[in-house]
Amino acid sequence: MLLTAEFWVLVAFVAFMAIVWKVGGFKAMTGGLDSRAKRVRHELDEARRLREEAASVLDDYKRRRAQAEKEAEAIVAAARQEAERLNAEGQAKLADFVARRTKAAESKIAQAEVQAAAQVRAAAADAAVKVSEVILKERLQGDAAQNLVRSSLGDVKTRLSA
Repeated sequence: MLLTAEFWVLVAFVAFMAIVWKVGGFKAMTGGLDSRAKRVRHELDEARRLREEAASVLDDYKRRRAQAEKEAEAIVAAARQEAERLNAEGQAKLADFVARRTKAAESKIAQAEVQAAAQVRAAAADAAVKVSEVILKERLQGDAAQNLVRSSLGDVKTRLSA
């Protein structure tokens, strides 16, 4: 048994382990593993904290986005209402303008009709006076006839003009 390779491997392994234990290798290994475990645990805690912070920031951004969308909808609704109000106001102003222009045009037409009627009456009166003058001149002769014609024509003219 002392000559077998497995025996000498066992002896070498036990000797190696004794040397490592004597030098403090096991403490160093366990300390290294413990420090690595602490570091991993710290990194996991940091990752968890960062994940929670990121979730909080994401929730905040979602809330802000929803709020901004609501504000945008309110702004759009207000703009639509303002546009509708301005449109209605413009339509009312346009209708008022058209009504005033129509009334002014009707007034001008009425004035033109009155003026045309007055001109027709005046022209008819002048024509009647001239015809009357011609007829009376032909039928009446002398100074008395001339005075009568002048006074009658003056009366006719004033009555027709009024």
